[in-house]
Amino acid sequence: MEIERKFLVTALPEDLAQYPRRRIEQAYLCTEPVLRVRRKDNRYFLTYKGPGLLTREEHEFPLTEEAYLHLLKKADGDRIAKDRYELPCGPYTIELDVFDPPFAPLVLAEVEFPGEAEALAFQPPAWFGEEVTYDPAYTNAAMSRRKL
Repeated sequence: MEIERKFLVTALPEDLAQYPRRRIEQAYLCTEPVLRVRRKDNRYFLTYKGPGLLTREEHEFPLTEEAYLHLLKKADGDRIAKDRYELPCGPYTIELDVFDPPFAPLVLAEVEFPGEAEALAFQPPAWFGEEVTYDPAYTNAAMSRRKL
């Protein structure tokens, strides 16, 4: 189960370069249900995501590079490429996604939680902007179909 809140970010933290960064590329084979292929640095995954916004079922399966490249050719919509920074925030980790074109200058912050109570109690840092957790246009699946 994935439980996360999502926020727009308009100003990047000044010390961003000190945090771990991963390069992510992903594309969607299907958006209802969500079937995604993803390259995270040099690791590859197929992911199923169920319906929902704050809380949704998620299953991730490792792929070989060969399988990833094969499935990537079958994807529809725009590929999404982004740099993901991982920033500590109390007991949680902020995943700060800085998107490449055609989605730039979009920057989203996501925070995952062990339960809905923790998610709802979370007080975002002052540098977070508008919350978009409940706006389906800010799911990467919808973005790949240019519904942003």
